[in-house]
Amino acid sequence: NIISYAGCMSQLYFFLVFVIAECYMLTVMAYDRYVAICRPLLYNIIMSHHVCSLLVAVVYIMGLVGSTIETGLMIQLPYCEVLISHYFCDILPLMKLSCSSTYDVEMTVFFLAGFNIIVTCLTVLVSYAFIFSSILRISTAEGRSKAFSTCSSHLAAVGMFYGSTAFMYLKPSTASSLAQENVASVFYTTVIPMLNPIIYSLRN
Repeated sequence: NIISYAGCMSQLYFFLVFVIAECYMLTVMAYDRYVAICRPLLYNIIMSHHVCSLLVAVVYIMGLVGSTIETGLMIQLPYCEVLISHYFCDILPLMKLSCSSTYDVEMTVFFLAGFNIIVTCLTVLVSYAFIFSSILRISTAEGRSKAFSTCSSHLAAVGMFYGSTAFMYLKPSTASSLAQENVASVFYTTVIPMLNPIIYSLRN
């Protein structure tokens, strides 16, 4: 397939917007589960329509800011090759086409990816620490099972998404083969979005 330079950078920009937004959306969902289990009587007050709208706005602002920084860095790189060995325009395959040093870009991408993944992961972990603490205090096995089933689908989505994105971005660009990068990319861009409806439907 053939794609123009402008088309490639546009694809990269919107891809990064939605990947970063997904990180923060999973975090917001963890907070939602925390409120539902640990503060059930206050759920409708805490997670009001206004609060939900604000959280979604923040999620996409983070996606837009992160994507703008990373795409801006990629646009500044000079490219010597025109053939990208990947099924879409992603950061690491594009850096391999550059004919100049990509060290600064790699460090920035590593820092931003690390920040997004670590901050959101820690928030999810803290939320689930409180959730599991509350679940363990439930007296009946049926109640514990019902409460845990509320979180199981979200935990499955979190594990798959963060695992594949961490493998892809929290390492040097030369640390894995092209085949490994393609598999990881297919997993978090295609497989996980396809599985999400099934995962959440199973919970319901």
